[in-house]
Amino acid sequence: MADRQKPAHRPHDDLPEGLAEQLASDRHRPQYHFLPPANWMNDPNGPIYFEGRYHLFYQYHPDDASAGTKHWGHAASEDLVHWDDLPIALSPTPGGPDADGCYTGCAVVDDDGLPTLVYTGVRPEVQCLAQSTDGMVTWQKHPGNPVIGEPPPGLEVVGFRDPCVWKEGETWFQIIGSGIKGVGGAALLYRSADLLHWEYMRPLCVGEEQRTGTMWECPDFFELGDRHVLLVSALGKNLYFSGTYSDHEFRPEVEGLIDFGSSFYAGKTMLAPDGRRILWGWLREERSREAQIEAGWSGAMSLPLVLSMRTDGTLGIEPAAELTALRAEHAGHPDLVVSPTADLVLEDVVGDCLEIVAEVAVRPGAEFGIKVRRSLEGEEETVVLYDSRKGRISLDTGSASLDPDLSPSAQGGPLELAEGEPLRLRIFLDRSIVGVFANGRACVTRRMYPTRADSLGIALTVRGASATVTSLDACRRASCPT
Repeated sequence: MADRQKPAHRPHDDLPEGLAEQLASDRHRPQYHFLPPANWMNDPNGPIYFEGRYHLFYQYHPDDASAGTKHWGHAASEDLVHWDDLPIALSPTPGGPDADGCYTGCAVVDDDGLPTLVYTGVRPEVQCLAQSTDGMVTWQKHPGNPVIGEPPPGLEVVGFRDPCVWKEGETWFQIIGSGIKGVGGAALLYRSADLLHWEYMRPLCVGEEQRTGTMWECPDFFELGDRHVLLVSALGKNLYFSGTYSDHEFRPEVEGLIDFGSSFYAGKTMLAPDGRRILWGWLREERSREAQIEAGWSGAMSLPLVLSMRTDGTLGIEPAAELTALRAEHAGHPDLVVSPTADLVLEDVVGDCLEIVAEVAVRPGAEFGIKVRRSLEGEEETVVLYDSRKGRISLDTGSASLDPDLSPSAQGGPLELAEGEPLRLRIFLDRSIVGVFANGRACVTRRMYPTRADSLGIALTVRGASATVTSLDACRRASCPT
């Protein structure tokens, strides 16, 4: 191996004077979602469990909060909750195939037990490899990079990036995010005996341009339950396909969205030591570039989410159980009846870093909502809404902020409850993040930026018919700085 990466500075070193204090007092900066100490982050990269620790890499620009030349940031955790900030793993090499940026990729352990990063260098887009011999502290880039130097001959592609690598028997396989001009997004399949010499096979899967986009970014492919799953990022969303995989051919049968909101993107999974499939995503900002740069930070990582395969081929999704470690004091409310005549304000539930767990009996024809980050008179509020008539769960940020530069909206997706099935909600508030998980099978994540210092309240609301909240527990969540 060559081009040893020096132990690059930790992201919190050399912060401009006053920035640390500015970040500490920022009312929009998340407290328990992972993010670097400052500056820009985007896609999760190469999450992997190695020698007793979870490792999370991410696209990072160390100079400021703009989307500049990409590096790989790096953090590690023993419990998925408390993270140690580590030196930057990958930096562009002047004159090298990644001189203009180290783009998204994956992490595996090679046949000799060495942690290995496979990633995209730009420009042009090529696939590169780096390894660590010191426990994932420093990384050495392969002297023969790129290991894949160009797209397959004969294909007119739209993009060629974001490799995902796995092993079957003695053979390594890799898919690369791409798109075929005039056809649609594609995941291109390669194989190798040694991670260095790759042979193109065929597209693992090809989409429809009008329906699933022209280019598939950040593909991820894995076995889950009795099926295989392909994740891709396209059209601003995280799409998934579940189906059968045999003889190196994937046959998608079910299609869906990981998250019904506009913030979650570039999903990437890892296998935990207990067999759980854990998903990470980039939570994008929904404010102006100027506001991000002024704040000195941009982007956050999603919570670690556990995926499961349901009997109908759709994905189940739940926050990882480890997150309960951050629960602090709580307020419980059993058997609350909410009437259409007036909102029910929960006077003892106040805050911007909360977890709310609720079970609700929603009558047919009713729309039940939980208003969060609500100001005293309701000038600002974000509404978690379940519409029983449409079978739909949504997050409405239409009144989330009085900032005229924001473009709030309502976003959501289908959630049909079976007869007699209650609505079960877990809502995570973390300053500018609100994440909603419903009945283990629906997720909506948004960003919001209230302007008022009193936008901390919670209220229950219903239209069409009354609703009974059989239980509601609100826990303050402790911060977990790196």
